[in-house]
Amino acid sequence: MIDAHQHLWDTAVRDYAWMDGPWADPLRGRFDVERYAEAAKPLGVTGSVVVQATHSLAETRELLATADAKPIEGVVGWIDLTTPDVADTIASLSGPLVGIRHQVEYESDPHWLARPDVRRGLRAVGSAGLVYELLVKPPQADAALAVAEELPEVPFVLDHAGKPDIAGGVWEPWASWIMAMAGLPNVTVKLSGLVTEAAPGWKSADILPYARHVVDAFGPGRVMYGSDWPVCTLAASYGQVLELADAALDGLSEMERAEVFEGTASRVYGIGG
Repeated sequence: MIDAHQHLWDTAVRDYAWMDGPWADPLRGRFDVERYAEAAKPLGVTGSVVVQATHSLAETRELLATADAKPIEGVVGWIDLTTPDVADTIASLSGPLVGIRHQVEYESDPHWLARPDVRRGLRAVGSAGLVYELLVKPPQADAALAVAEELPEVPFVLDHAGKPDIAGGVWEPWASWIMAMAGLPNVTVKLSGLVTEAAPGWKSADILPYARHVVDAFGPGRVMYGSDWPVCTLAASYGQVLELADAALDGLSEMERAEVFEGTASRVYGIGG
C-alpha cells in the first residue's frame, strides 16, 4: 500500500502560517518519520509520498534529506514558480523529488494559477518530469480547471478532491467540476483530506457520497489513496481514514482496489514496486 499524501514537520523549527489559531494546537510539535511509521506501517503501508506544508525551499530540501527513511519513497516539494530560474532550482534539488505544490488555497487572488509567470513555472515543472499538485478550494476551482485544460503536457494531481464543503452539505457546483476535471486525461486525484472537510462528529454517510463520486468520475486507475496525516488526526485516526477509503471502494474488484491503494500512485510518481 502506498500512502500518496502525508506530512512531516516540527513547529519548533519552522513556522507554518496556516496554523493560525487554537484549532491547530494538536498539530504543533514534532511529527517525524518515526511517528508517521508508528501510525501507518501496522496498517499495511509500505511506501508514502511526503508533501510540503509551507512555502519554503529549505523545508523541501529537508524533506528530501529525510526521504531515505522508510516508508517514504517520494517528496512533493515547493519552489517559487514565479521566478525565471525555476528549471535551475528544480535541477538543484537532490533526492526523490516527484512533484511540486503551492498552497494556492491561501492566495488572495482566486486566479493566481492564471498568471503568466505561474504558467511559465508550471511548464517548467512538467518539462522536468514532475507532477504539479493542485491544492485548491471552490474559489480557485475555475482557475484550476482552466490551467489543466490549457497545459495538457503537464501532469496534474488534484489534492483532497478539491476540498468540497462536506460540512455544509454542498454538492454543486463541486460535483460537476469533478466531472469536468476527470474529463482531462492529464489529471489524477487523491482520495484524501475529506474527514477534515466534514463537520465535527462526522459519520461515514456524510463523506462517502463525495468519495464515491470521485472514484466514479475518475475511475480507480486515476485515483490514489492519501491519509493527509497528521492533519487528518484533527478529525479521525489513521485507521478511521483508511476504513473510510476502503468503504468508498465497495463494489470494486480486487484489481481496481489495488489501483487506488498502490497502482495509481506507483505510476504517477514512479515509485513502489
